[in-house]
Amino acid sequence: MKKTFPRSAIGTATLSLLALASAAAQAQAPAPTLKEITVTGNPLGATDLMAPATQYSGAGLLLRSKTTLGETLDGTPGVSSTYFGPNASRPVIRGLDGDRIRILANGGGSLDASSLSYDHAVTADPISIERIEVLRGPGALLYGGSAVGGVVNVIDNRIPREPQWGEQGGISGKADLSLASGNSERGKGVLLEGGNQRYSLHVDAFDRHTGDVKVPRDLNCTKAGVTTRSRRICNSASEVSGGAVGGSVFFDNGYLGASASNYRSTYGTVAEDEVTIAMKSNRYAIEGEVRNLGGPFQSIKGQYSQTDYGHTEFEGATAGTVFKNKGSDFRLEARHAKLGRLDGVLGFQAESNRFSADGSEAFAPYSKTTQSAVFAYEELGTDWGKLSLGGRLESVEVASFGNPRVARFTPASKDFAPGSYALGALWNAAPSWQLTSNIAYTERAPKDYELFADGPHIATAAYEVGNAGLKKEESGNLDVGAAWKSGGHSFKVNSYVSRFKNYIALNQTAGVTRNAEDGTVNPVEDTGNPGFTAAGAEFKPLAEFRYEQVRARFTGIEASGNIRLLEGASQVDLALRADVVRATNLSNGQPLPRIAPWRVGASLLLASGPWGTSLGFDHNAAQKRVPAPPVGATGAYTLWNAAASYRVKAGAATLLWYARLDNLTDRLAYSASSVLTSTAFPKAPLPGRSLKVGLQASF
Repeated sequence: MKKTFPRSAIGTATLSLLALASAAAQAQAPAPTLKEITVTGNPLGATDLMAPATQYSGAGLLLRSKTTLGETLDGTPGVSSTYFGPNASRPVIRGLDGDRIRILANGGGSLDASSLSYDHAVTADPISIERIEVLRGPGALLYGGSAVGGVVNVIDNRIPREPQWGEQGGISGKADLSLASGNSERGKGVLLEGGNQRYSLHVDAFDRHTGDVKVPRDLNCTKAGVTTRSRRICNSASEVSGGAVGGSVFFDNGYLGASASNYRSTYGTVAEDEVTIAMKSNRYAIEGEVRNLGGPFQSIKGQYSQTDYGHTEFEGATAGTVFKNKGSDFRLEARHAKLGRLDGVLGFQAESNRFSADGSEAFAPYSKTTQSAVFAYEELGTDWGKLSLGGRLESVEVASFGNPRVARFTPASKDFAPGSYALGALWNAAPSWQLTSNIAYTERAPKDYELFADGPHIATAAYEVGNAGLKKEESGNLDVGAAWKSGGHSFKVNSYVSRFKNYIALNQTAGVTRNAEDGTVNPVEDTGNPGFTAAGAEFKPLAEFRYEQVRARFTGIEASGNIRLLEGASQVDLALRADVVRATNLSNGQPLPRIAPWRVGASLLLASGPWGTSLGFDHNAAQKRVPAPPVGATGAYTLWNAAASYRVKAGAATLLWYARLDNLTDRLAYSASSVLTSTAFPKAPLPGRSLKVGLQASF
């Protein structure tokens, strides 16, 4: 019996052509539907959300899937990408990135080293994901200070939460095959699930190989001392594989499940022509829920995960710096019985991780971070809508243990007690209108590298120096939104402002360089031997960057909409999207770096029976609002894309054939939100024209 994954209530107004194309086929063969679970936007599972959110799932996610999580979500209103080439990118939400964006796995902690450096990949590959939920704006109330900018929840069904079959049991699955021309991609994945009303088992595996990515202009590539030129991003090939096993046991009022997953990736870092990263991550999770308890609590849900992450940076065939991050996350939520119209949850969360780096680029010391928190979220229903109120109190300890092989790191420990509070309102102003507002005060504890870093970071051409005197990062946030829907027509807009009292920024120290080998400052050069110190040692200069606290402000607008042009046997929609964000360092009046320019886009979507087609564009304006000197300025560009899909029954299986053409005009473009563009010689442009074709078979 086939299993389907429903469209979440927090879905974007931008429609997927594949979702449109599949509607007719699904209507012909009804299938049981899983209970909807809104993990990210609201712990109460409400369909009306006050915070702006977007979700991608099923065929819609398949269509937009790229090789990284950041590129998969790029173009969503309010979301851009750090784009460190095709193999490493994190989502940027409303101009905020790194440890201000929390990436979750099924609502629980996801541990890697992607926030530490732009060239470190996220251990979540779009080929294995079943749904992604994006919460734009502060999510610190439920997920901690590292979610002050937003939350990205990567959801799979490795721990099933609901029975999917009747007493007779059943089995379902899907298989994916894909090929792409721009990066010579060869991808495949398989998923199988089976069970009955009392148990469910899950197994999945995926594998993808890519070559160097084609671009519209010639680039230099230097390997083994030989420089060549070609229209490919040097050292951008990758190999990714992974899989998982999991399952759940169901009882009358709940479930208990567990999963074990692994992720492996080897990829070029693109900033250095001969440096590759070999990454591995093993994650183990257990989750359960008891419902219909009666008494003071309706239900209690618990999650625990443990992750063992590590990667080695190779220089050619020689192993270089080794990064490791091991940790655990525990989360407990109790939904209390309704008190009149008041509904809510109380929660506790505890996290712990140990980090280490050994090698020539160990720019942060061995460290341990432990944090615990209590939180509460309440909603009050009214005749006109609802109100929400919540708070979170945390205790964070960040300890540096130095490094037995590096003398410059000093052992130290810092304690913080962040607190976050939020108030929201939703007003059903008219049958087709909803108005929302959210006010939040958030605090974030500094991370280990922000406090204690002291070393070379070659990938970003920086020598980073932490600041043990950093205080909690404090911000006030206001979001106001309006949404309208009438039949196939819809529109949504949100405006926001976030003001930071003491934003933690990594600022370049004017006129100061450091030796990448030993960290010495501005050595005196031997005029007869440029590039060497007076003592005759080679000097490899890196600009010094220090973590400092400044006043900052982020303001922006996000909008999306859909116009139903034709209704009937064939359906035609025009999907619209736009956003703009301005970020300013109020301490010096300069713009903050790596902020996406204003963007607009549109897609014409046609669905007719089993067919779906689309044609669209995304225009990025020039970004000249950059810190002085304006090295990171980028030009305007427009990227066109097209796609087609065809769904057909083949016995007990459903086949979905699809094709997607990206950057069909082969336009040369550089991302304004990428650190690779913030140099005098931009290293990696966005990919050129690429055709991707694939087949997904499900049963």
